[in-house]
Amino acid sequence: MDERPQMTMTGVVLDAPDARELAAFYQRLLGWSATQDETDWVVLGAPGGGAGLSFQTEKLYVRPVWPARPGEPQMSVHLDIRVEDLEAASAHATQAGATLAGFQPQEHVRVFLDPAGHPFCLYVD
Repeated sequence: MDERPQMTMTGVVLDAPDARELAAFYQRLLGWSATQDETDWVVLGAPGGGAGLSFQTEKLYVRPVWPARPGEPQMSVHLDIRVEDLEAASAHATQAGATLAGFQPQEHVRVFLDPAGHPFCLYVD
């Protein structure tokens, strides 16, 4: 018998120097709407339900380095976003404010950096 209590993952939280600024970027990128919007805390909800994406202001935020290098702040999480057309999605991400990372480890994946420096991947199956 499973004695584990009921748990539901409701989202992923990204720290940023400005929660609203980073949330606005992901609103442009994903087209998701804010379900909660406070000065230092913003939650975006996926249109079809499921886990959302939250942002919190962290005054001591340090931008991660991609790819990781010894002695530098490393990413602790990244987002994977499946797309149908990698070229079109990459152009959209750039237009929304993302930066294409200098290091690209796979042909069917494009690594981008959001305005706060968090890496995220656009990929095709």
